[in-house]
Amino acid sequence: MRSSTEEEVVTDIDWDELRSAAVEAMEKAYAPYSRYRVGAAALVSDGRIVTGCNVENASYGVGLCAECGLVGNLHMTGGGELVAFVCVNNDGETIMPCGRCRQLLNEFAIPGMLLETVSGIRTIDEVLPDAFGPRDLEAAR
Repeated sequence: MRSSTEEEVVTDIDWDELRSAAVEAMEKAYAPYSRYRVGAAALVSDGRIVTGCNVENASYGVGLCAECGLVGNLHMTGGGELVAFVCVNNDGETIMPCGRCRQLLNEFAIPGMLLETVSGIRTIDEVLPDAFGPRDLEAAR
């Protein structure tokens, strides 16, 4: 693994373990309206795995994506940076986070965080090129 200042590439990701954690989270999802359950799991820079699931609401726009739960879990359990991420649907198939959630993940990712996507392993920069983030705000100060 690497920190935000190192340039070492992460290669020792146990994608099967992450996917299993995402499936377990998906099974706890609250999706009575769409019946589309989603689970997410990420490896944290300190070696922990954090998870989240989607939580729908009768007022559809108030629903929470699995990535929101995952980021809340990240902070509730000690913080850190996300190193690798996977998201799955009802059938345990890898799915791509929506654009809003890619932005959310970017906020808490190490540079070059890896995502398992429908088209293979990609970096956060590949799935959210030229992203706006904390460094942009720091530069404006």
